[in-house]
Amino acid sequence: MRSVIFSNMDFSHSSLFGYIEDLQELTIIERPVRRSLKTPEEIERLTVDEELSDIERAVYLLSSGQDIQGTSVVANLPVLMRQNPAETLRRVLPKIREVLHVAGVEMQLTAAVSFLTVLQEESVSIHTYSHSFLHIILQNLEHRDAGVSNAWLETLLAVIEALPKETVRHEILNPLVSKAQLSQTLQSRLVSCKIMGKVANKFEAHTIKREVLPLVKSLCQDVEYEVRTCMCRQLEHVARGVGTELTKTVVLPELVELARDEGSSVRLAAFETLVNLLDMFDADDRSQTVLPLVKSFCEKSFKADESILVSLSFHLGKLCNGLYGIFTPEQHLRFLEFYKKLSTLGLQQENGHNDNQLHLQTLEQEKKYISVRKNCAYNFPAMIVFVDPKNFHLELHSVFFCLCRDPEVPVRYTMAISFFEVAKLLNSDVYTIHKELVTLLQDESLEVLDALVGHLPEILELMTNGGENNGSESKLLSIPDLIPALTTAEQRAATSLKWRTHEKLLQKYACLPHIISSDQIYYRFLHRMLTIILTNNVLPVQKAAARTLCVYLRYNRKQEQRHEVIQKLIEQLGQGKSYWNRLRFLDTCEFIMELFSKSFFCKYFFLPVLELTHDPVANVRMKLCCLLPKVKSTLKIPTDKHLLQQLELCIRKLLCQEKDKDVLTIVKRTVLELDRMEISVDAFQKRFYENDLLDQEKERQEHLLLQMEQLEKEKQKNEGRSTNINDKMFEKKRRDSKTSSVLAKSINLSISGSSSGTSAGKEEKKSKLVRSQSFSTQVLHPKYSNIDKCPNKSSATGYTSSVPGMGKSCMLSFSDDSFRTHCAGNSGNAAFPSSCSHNLFNSADQKNNGNKETQSRKMSM
Repeated sequence: MRSVIFSNMDFSHSSLFGYIEDLQELTIIERPVRRSLKTPEEIERLTVDEELSDIERAVYLLSSGQDIQGTSVVANLPVLMRQNPAETLRRVLPKIREVLHVAGVEMQLTAAVSFLTVLQEESVSIHTYSHSFLHIILQNLEHRDAGVSNAWLETLLAVIEALPKETVRHEILNPLVSKAQLSQTLQSRLVSCKIMGKVANKFEAHTIKREVLPLVKSLCQDVEYEVRTCMCRQLEHVARGVGTELTKTVVLPELVELARDEGSSVRLAAFETLVNLLDMFDADDRSQTVLPLVKSFCEKSFKADESILVSLSFHLGKLCNGLYGIFTPEQHLRFLEFYKKLSTLGLQQENGHNDNQLHLQTLEQEKKYISVRKNCAYNFPAMIVFVDPKNFHLELHSVFFCLCRDPEVPVRYTMAISFFEVAKLLNSDVYTIHKELVTLLQDESLEVLDALVGHLPEILELMTNGGENNGSESKLLSIPDLIPALTTAEQRAATSLKWRTHEKLLQKYACLPHIISSDQIYYRFLHRMLTIILTNNVLPVQKAAARTLCVYLRYNRKQEQRHEVIQKLIEQLGQGKSYWNRLRFLDTCEFIMELFSKSFFCKYFFLPVLELTHDPVANVRMKLCCLLPKVKSTLKIPTDKHLLQQLELCIRKLLCQEKDKDVLTIVKRTVLELDRMEISVDAFQKRFYENDLLDQEKERQEHLLLQMEQLEKEKQKNEGRSTNINDKMFEKKRRDSKTSSVLAKSINLSISGSSSGTSAGKEEKKSKLVRSQSFSTQVLHPKYSNIDKCPNKSSATGYTSSVPGMGKSCMLSFSDDSFRTHCAGNSGNAAFPSSCSHNLFNSADQKNNGNKETQSRKMSM
């Protein structure tokens, strides 16, 4: 190998000297190097006297400055018009008019934008504007550069809307007659077409008929196809201006003729204009004129004129619904089949080969077919209306299935955007598309997921409730794969670099408490949100996860789970080793104050927040100081008087012990703000009435969650107790039946008496069982219905407690009466019904046993 490599390289003496000579030739060429960007002469020419006013400087630069300086003056024209309009119009604008005759493209484009800005800002009256600016615009309208000409045309079209009719007639419409002639240039005739469309909405119908329509007909018959195309696209504006009668007699015949034009672009423009004007045609025109044209377009689109295919697919939904009333059943079915064919255009067919017309597709054709399928996805909601939502499963579900699984991302992206519209249209039949929802959630493209997530809460609500008219509460029964799809979507977004999609997804996941159960959220989503807060490096994503976690905590229905989450928030965030986690804890506390009641925050988070006043990192203390006014607003006097004392003590320590200058500045500013704040009291006040009502509603909902949890526990206990009692009663019945069968053989006369006594005993037992159950509910019910009225001994003694496992530093005060569980004070009442009912059952059993003994004695005697 080594010999082979060296054989290709020539190290002879002559070759080495040849290389050196070549290198020397390269170094001989010396080029002058400019050591500065501008020469002293150029700098002197660019220097302007500083004592000149803005107007004088502008005039000087336009007269003797360079092009870049003149362009800067033109760009600054709106500012000059605001500051000194009279002097600008008198001295600066004439100079700009002179310069524009020889100006380059950049200055021309800048001037067009500046003139439009002056019009939009209304720096001068419209009369002054038309007198000073309009002539300059018209002079530069036919510039040789197409980009410059279009820029001035856009400015003119905006000016026409603001100008009075007489000015438009004399300054624009009258000169237009000569500029629209065949003798004028192509650019001039194109400009005339666009001005015609804008002027048509400015005058009455009779004026348009007399002065505009003759020019329109002339331009529709122009020898250049570009002019015919441009005028055809303006016929919609002309038709809106002249009304339905003239549209039928004048505009429609021109459109029909243009639809048969030899130029494909003219035919395309005629077709699109016809579709846009469907609402102006009556039923006869639609059936006799428009429908045959549309049918011919559809037939030619696959055979001879594929150029119209993309436009036809884009307007098909509007076309089908616009002609819906005149379709026969056969035509209805034909257009539906045509849409189905377009929706799979370019894809491999089920039999394993492509259509004969689609062999050897070029790249251009593939792009066209992708655009066609994308347009079909865009028109899918309109096609549901066309076939009626009741027939969706039979007619369009297969098309929906294919479009949601299309190999191209733009098609699936469009389906994801329109998915919510489809779900709304299907209403009670929305369950038929739940598989497609799961498919789009699991799509490999994040663009598709981002498009779907925009309306995800509304879609999931429709899915789980079965539409607007269906009152079923079958959570998750119709979407069994929803939770895995949601978790997969979040993980895919988390592993990508598109953090905005991840943030948006987490924000939308806050709707899940209304969709799935509390336990499913706790085990599948809540801990994931906490992990994102702890591990993700993007701040907006962390904040979105923190807020969604707080929403999950807000609707969690188990107190043990809530306490566990609160404990993790305090230990892993509030007491975390990383200062970044402690900052996120403060963000989370802001969301807690937003979503929960004041008493909830004071009970669980007030003291852990104050602990951060001793944080070793200045940024944490700084953020805490900014948060203190919100923290103080959660207090109520006199209930939270001891918490207020703790807050004041922490502020004093910060003022006395803080060494960081920035933190100390914020502390002083916060102290002034805290002094101006007024603390709400337990009773309602007028100034805090709305906030107090909102807080009371939050507190009521939190109490309701506690009551529901307690009732569920009691229900489970009662169900377990009732099953035990039923087992005992079944065993006694079995023994009684054996005894009665034995006694029946010996004595037949006493059978009736014993059976009547047994039935009476059973009835008595049932009645006592009902009384015991009603008694237990009467004892339990006031405990939950009047929970605020129950006396609490701990309020007088300043009872304190903590969430289990938080440590000594996180002792939380429970002195607020509004959020106590009253477990200790009511434990006797809670235990009383079970013992009472147990005694009643025992007494009933004893009486039944007594009845049986007396019966046996009678029989033995």
